[in-house]
Amino acid sequence: MDIQQPLALLGGLTPAQFMRRHWQKKPLLVRQAIPQFKPPVGRQDLFALAAQEGVESRLVQLAKGAWKLRHGPFQRRSLPGLQAPDWTLLVQGVDLHNDAVHALMQQFRFVPEARLDDLMISYASHGGGVGPHFDSYDVFLLQAHGRRRWRIGRQKDLTLLEGIPLKVLAQFEPEEEFVLEPGDMLYLPPRYAHDGIAEGECMTYSIGFRAPARAELAQELLGRLAEDAGEEGPSLMYRDATQAAVAQPAAIPAQLQDFAREALSRALTQPLVLERALGEYLTEPKSNVWFEPGAAGVMLEGVQLDRRSRMMYDTHHVFINGESYRAGGRDATLMRQLADQRQLSARELARASDDALELLSAWCDAGWAHSWKA
Repeated sequence: MDIQQPLALLGGLTPAQFMRRHWQKKPLLVRQAIPQFKPPVGRQDLFALAAQEGVESRLVQLAKGAWKLRHGPFQRRSLPGLQAPDWTLLVQGVDLHNDAVHALMQQFRFVPEARLDDLMISYASHGGGVGPHFDSYDVFLLQAHGRRRWRIGRQKDLTLLEGIPLKVLAQFEPEEEFVLEPGDMLYLPPRYAHDGIAEGECMTYSIGFRAPARAELAQELLGRLAEDAGEEGPSLMYRDATQAAVAQPAAIPAQLQDFAREALSRALTQPLVLERALGEYLTEPKSNVWFEPGAAGVMLEGVQLDRRSRMMYDTHHVFINGESYRAGGRDATLMRQLADQRQLSARELARASDDALELLSAWCDAGWAHSWKA
């Protein structure tokens, strides 16, 4: 992607300008970000997805002033009637199930892949919404069908209503108001309060981003480091041959504390161990993702990543779906190109070594990638 090329998606800004001026800083309203937008997933297709096991879906209703939340899957007969007001169906991760939606998400890859999460579709009847709230991550709100009225504000009071199943702000103070029509888009940085109400039948596509909390990331990485450290064997077990008898047995020995500190320090100083753990974590598929094995022995004309595959790289590794590979030289350049472009033509693939071709074939066998002809 040319990050210096102005995009209608960003209101004529280049990706570089958008990231510098707006990303995690201030909202951006773009009229006709995608002119004459036709939603690739319509109402019936969305209802069908919400009925599937393994697809995360939620139903939000406001009835007689009370918020209600149910989790799917939902058969069509369990959803309210189309004419019933004030209900919203939320279907998460639609990009994992639809090629056109996955392709739509690719337009936002001026943000690092490590931050891009998923595309959620919100279907609402007249008056439907999820209440005034804030997200802890960046979001692009693309209007796909109908009209939705958004009120937004830099909320200082983040107190939530108590006793309800949703995180709804108790004292929402909007500063601006917009009505979005199909093709319009609103970007909001983290913790920017917003409330969207459907004006008639309405569908909104939300492109969301990952923002792991420091504690969550530390817990995940330490767990992966512990797995590596467990392979060192019994020779590094704690030993205390000089331990004296104690009159206060509940006191933790300082020697054991030092041993624990050294164990953690040694794990962190192993070459590239933290980088490898981070890459594997960032590309780990979600728990509801599975791959259909491909046909064995298929000749590769070109190769294209499956829409569910997550592939990234750093200076020394290539990562795909929670696994890491050391990479260097021409093969590393080619694998990075695959991660960036998500496909390689037959001509590009011709530069791959036999080892790289064998690896790509194994990924195709696993369903992580597919043979592809441009």
